[in-house]
Amino acid sequence: MKGKLTGIGVGPGEKDLLTLRALDRIKEADIIFCPQVKVGESSIALEIVQEYIPQGTIIQGLCFPMTPCPKTLEANWQLNLEAIKKVLDQGKKAVFLTLGDALLYSTYNYMVKELQNKNYEVETVPGIPSYSAIASRMNRPLAEGKEVLSILPLNAEPEQIKKAFEYGDNLVVLKISHDPQGLKNMIQEADLEACLIVASNFGHENEIITEDTSILDGKIPYLSTAIITKNRKTKKNRGE
Repeated sequence: MKGKLTGIGVGPGEKDLLTLRALDRIKEADIIFCPQVKVGESSIALEIVQEYIPQGTIIQGLCFPMTPCPKTLEANWQLNLEAIKKVLDQGKKAVFLTLGDALLYSTYNYMVKELQNKNYEVETVPGIPSYSAIASRMNRPLAEGKEVLSILPLNAEPEQIKKAFEYGDNLVVLKISHDPQGLKNMIQEADLEACLIVASNFGHENEIITEDTSILDGKIPYLSTAIITKNRKTKKNRGE
């Protein structure tokens, strides 16, 4: 009998944002897979849940390099997929950890699709995405009434980004380390400086949260998110 893989979103960084279901699955697991940029490097997702992992649980890193090369990505995905299948074929319970929510721009997405195509049992446990945690910390509503919230990565096609800025009431921009200066230029062109929140390394010791666009002038950490709520501009104009 084949085992089951559970993909777990561990949230943005704070340990107490883990769900009870996530903790249950971690404690039940025979093996825990965690993503790494390079072999032997630490895993941020693993660090978040480390204290909850029972002694004796096997932990295995899976390398997901940050590269635009499709062939390199495909090769590593296949290696990682085979490693997971090997464990599941032994009838074991496996967990795949990922930051934020497991199905939002996640390396886990590829795994779940391929495993389901091979008739493996897969369960996904949702996690709190960074933008939800940031908005909650700042008490900044992401959307009100009939407002439209757009979620986009900054490495999307330029035309898609342009349309989101034009038609979206409020924006969540992920992967902003791709082009922080370009994001700043778009914000200034749209006169949305008063509407911005940028958070880097949210929930970690080196966390930064600011409403100052100058943070986008230089290089910023990979784990950075921008929230742009256009209704802030309207309220500011009304003196609220």
